Amino acid sequence: MGKRKRHAKQTSMWVATQDLPRSAAHPFYARLNQILDKHDFDGCVEGLCQRFYAEEIGRPGLPPGRYFRLLLIGYFEGLDAERAIAWRAADSFALRDFLGLVLPEAPPDHSTISRTRRLIDLETHEAVFTWILQRLADTGLVKGKTVGIDATTLEANAALRSIVRRDMGESYHDFLTKLAQASGIETPTRADLARIDRKRKKKGPNDDWTHPHDPDAKITKMKDGRTHLAHKAEHAVDLETGAVVGVTVQDADEGDTSTSRETLIVAAEQIETVLPDGDGLEEVVGDKGYHRTTRWSISKPWAFAVTSRNPIGVAGIGRRIPRRAPPSIATGAASAANAARASCASAVNVSNVPSRISTTPSYASRVPAWPH
Repeated sequence: MGKRKRHAKQTSMWVATQDLPRSAAHPFYARLNQILDKHDFDGCVEGLCQRFYAEEIGRPGLPPGRYFRLLLIGYFEGLDAERAIAWRAADSFALRDFLGLVLPEAPPDHSTISRTRRLIDLETHEAVFTWILQRLADTGLVKGKTVGIDATTLEANAALRSIVRRDMGESYHDFLTKLAQASGIETPTRADLARIDRKRKKKGPNDDWTHPHDPDAKITKMKDGRTHLAHKAEHAVDLETGAVVGVTVQDADEGDTSTSRETLIVAAEQIETVLPDGDGLEEVVGDKGYHRTTRWSISKPWAFAVTSRNPIGVAGIGRRIPRRAPPSIATGAASAANAARASCASAVNVSNVPSRISTTPSYASRVPAWPH
């Protein structure tokens, strides 16, 4: 049995690159790099991002090709934070090779990733997303016939206790203090304020309260029952191939049946762009948690009329979406952070997606779980 030595071993002066350990993920990232290099991915994104970089000589910035590869790493590795992406890139030989880093070279710090993300605008992220989706379509990985739309609520990076009133800019603490003083407590303690807050009904309407640094975040009850400031990300997925064809960020306090229409338009626009000779979108699949009494019908190009016998319903379409370019949809500058993380995604796990909606009756048949 081997034993650990008391003294650390001296590191080798020379290390052969072929002797470095390889993980099971290495062939995947090596093949992905071959595909990206074949289509000159780095040259394309450098041209799109050229206006965001200074021409004079200075400290080299994070190359656009490496930045977008970091976003791909975050998606494929299931990482939703820039700190986690930077840590994972520094810890894996496969990812270092994917990023084009030599052995002594350090990967970008999380602050560099964040600064670059804020530097590049949302439209450029969307252009890179469309570029990658076009490469998928060229290889037959985008069919554009049946699209599933699903939403997830994401907690915002903003504290609920920092909200202020929209009309006067008064903080929530000052608001509770005035309520306590009006009830006869001249110098309320924290326990007094908490007790008054618990007794209040409808204490956080989004029409009255906002966050000063993240106005797009909405006060929302999460799936675990807690209340937070949050956003809602909606993904449109090609159910035949698993490719993401549209991503939008919506208000978290809005229902899925009202926000999914915008995601449907964005998805149809992307399909029209990458498959100009296709037949267009034919069917939409909603979340299986909905009731089955709402359908979308189309009276004229890109005008949706929602008919419902129940307040909540499944998103379906009455007939094929007309092949006509829709108006562009703006998601909001403050939503760029979440959209950027999903901008280069090429597939999604849709094992919890949905029931298929017929185009005529309001009955649904099951869609088998998509393979991981």
